[in-house]
Amino acid sequence: MKSEDTPFEGGPMDGRVLPVLLGITGHPPKTYRIPVPDPRGGPPTVLVYRRVERGQGRPGLTRRWKYVHDPEGRRGRVRRWPWSRPDTAPGGKPDAPHG
Repeated sequence: MKSEDTPFEGGPMDGRVLPVLLGITGHPPKTYRIPVPDPRGGPPTVLVYRRVERGQGRPGLTRRWKYVHDPEGRRGRVRRWPWSRPDTAPGGKPDAPHG
């Protein structure tokens, strides 16, 4: 598999560069999660980094990426497909008979 040295900004990983595996499209993952073990034996803390563009590589051919710390660790956007919503009747009640 192919990897790319990718810089990290912010948080505990600030200034470090790690080799990150690239996907089929040649891009690193949109989010990079790093589990940090708890010294007391509790659940690990997870550091979340988001991928952002850092500029062009070779002119017009490749994009360059970096990861920026996301201290809130929020999830990415959730896609809502129109066909995944429950059907609602005109009155707003699911499966109500149409009159």
